[in-house]
Amino acid sequence: MPRGKNADGVSSAFRQVQDQARTLLSNLRKEIRAKEGELKRLKDEEATLGRLTGSAQMAGAPAAPGRRGGVGRGRIDWRVILEQLPKQFKAAQIREIRGLKDKRPSEIFAAITRWIDAGTVKRKDRGLYERV
Repeated sequence: MPRGKNADGVSSAFRQVQDQARTLLSNLRKEIRAKEGELKRLKDEEATLGRLTGSAQMAGAPAAPGRRGGVGRGRIDWRVILEQLPKQFKAAQIREIRGLKDKRPSEIFAAITRWIDAGTVKRKDRGLYERV
């Protein structure tokens, strides 16, 4: 038996709950980004004051802000990448962003798929996407 729209509207009720969950998730991510920015600012301020007073750093804190030494480039924050893209973009435009030139296509399309699943991007046409 096909699972179309039920007479009692169960399908549409589920869709409404899904839309509400997407909205809440989007708002939560915005709050997290704001808190992370504030935390970074406070840590930088703490480091500056620590240097002024000559006191030792907190235990477990990195020796210096910025990149750590080592072989790898570190993880990519795909949310930041999404913010740098225009409202409508193609996958090729993602490669133009600094640090993504040598990424494999599978990694880029995996990120696009995660954005679509999270509701932050919609597929407009083949190869064309739009930020929500």
